[in-house]
Amino acid sequence: MDKDTRKWFDSLLEEVIETLPRLVRNAMNEVALYVEDHPSRKVMEELNISDPRDLWGLFTGVPIQEKESHWLGGPPRLPDRVTIYREGLLWSAVTPEGTIDPEKLKEQIRKTILHEYGHYFGMTEDELEELGYG
Repeated sequence: MDKDTRKWFDSLLEEVIETLPRLVRNAMNEVALYVEDHPSRKVMEELNISDPRDLWGLFTGVPIQEKESHWLGGPPRLPDRVTIYREGLLWSAVTPEGTIDPEKLKEQIRKTILHEYGHYFGMTEDELEELGYG
């Protein structure tokens, strides 16, 4: 991915973050948001994904309601994190003419962030789908 596209994506991401519900913005203080161009080969293998454009985001960690029991006597673990992937999100916003629709891209970024932080809050795929974040 070229530098200009990455910079443009990141500027749209900043716009989206400003519009997120306060609950989610506050959660970002506990669960960092990472932005990568595409998932690693290891992540793709673990999730059985063949096309990196099919993965737009990923929550890695322990849902908030499970944290207390996980802390007590459990092995050390890496910090929770949400990762979103530029290439998949950009691909999701391509128009039939082959251009990227910035409004559609912002909506996909928003839905992806809400979806992944929803997992942090303990929501299932079905619950997220019902809310329109599937």
